Amino acid sequence: MADAPAYRIWPPIALGVPLLIGWGITAIAGDPIPLPATLSRSIAVVLIVAFAIWNGWAIWLMARHRTALLPGDSTTTILDQGPFAVSRNPLYVGLIALDVALALLWPSFWALVLTPVGVAALWWGAIAPEERYLSAKFGAEYDDYRSRVRRWL
Repeated sequence: MADAPAYRIWPPIALGVPLLIGWGITAIAGDPIPLPATLSRSIAVVLIVAFAIWNGWAIWLMARHRTALLPGDSTTTILDQGPFAVSRNPLYVGLIALDVALALLWPSFWALVLTPVGVAALWWGAIAPEERYLSAKFGAEYDDYRSRVRRWL
């Protein structure tokens, strides 16, 4: 067994493809419900700032503890502080916030509606394989972490 999760889909692809499809539908067919541009952009800016802070903090902790920074690399430790004390998948939570922000910046109703498709693809393609990998590698330590910390928020 390789010392890395066996991803089915790279996380940015899982979220990015539905986003692009949504933008395409909006460009071709328009939106059935127009999103208010000023409000959408304001919310998008807040989400982008939150993404940068949240993911930056998580990546800093990963680097500090010398564990995998990129999807598909070997994990050396279970982090349970900072964003990892709130979510088992803080980087994915941040990517979802960024995905919603990008859908709002367009703005694209269809890209927003397709966000759950991206989240489902993310779960199937990255999170489920990653959880199997971590459980196999860390056993009881990961099971304890999983019982204390929620997957999302």
